[in-house]
Parts: sequence; C-alpha cells; structure tokens
Amino acid sequence: MPKGPNGQKRPGDVIGAAIMVAKIATGEIEEPAEVDDGKDPAAKALGKKGGEARAKLLDHQKRREIAQKAANARWATKQK
Repeated sequence: MPKGPNGQKRPGDVIGAAIMVAKIATGEIEEPAEVDDGKDPAAKALGKKGGEARAKLLDHQKRREIAQKAANARWATKQK
C-alpha cells in the first residue's frame, strides 16, 4: 500500500480510495488524523508571516537570484 507524504497508508488505486472514503463516511473506519510535526503552531504562523514580509521587501531581481540559487541546490543533489 502506498504511503502519503507523512507516512499515512493510502490505497494504491481509484477503487481502493473510493472504498476508503465510503468506509469513512459510514463510520466503519475513522479518518486518519493529521500527524503532529512537533512544531509550535504559533511559531509556524509567525514564520509564514516573516517569509511573506521578506518577499515584499525584496525586489524582483533579488527574489529571482534567491530562487535560482535554491533551484541549483536542489538539482545539484539530484545529479549526484
């Protein structure tokens, strides 16, 4: 059975997913709860605000340079 991004078990096909939704709707099984990532929700909210504020302060060229550097770093790890 495939796993979701947080390790949840998920059906591998459309019919399996439909059956799972039907079982949740009828109460046969309980909907999987969100996995706690251990981070403080208030800190996550502030971090998001900080990122948005930083993006507003940067001009287009600087944001582009930062994004290009990040993309190069991601591709560098995939090439190895």
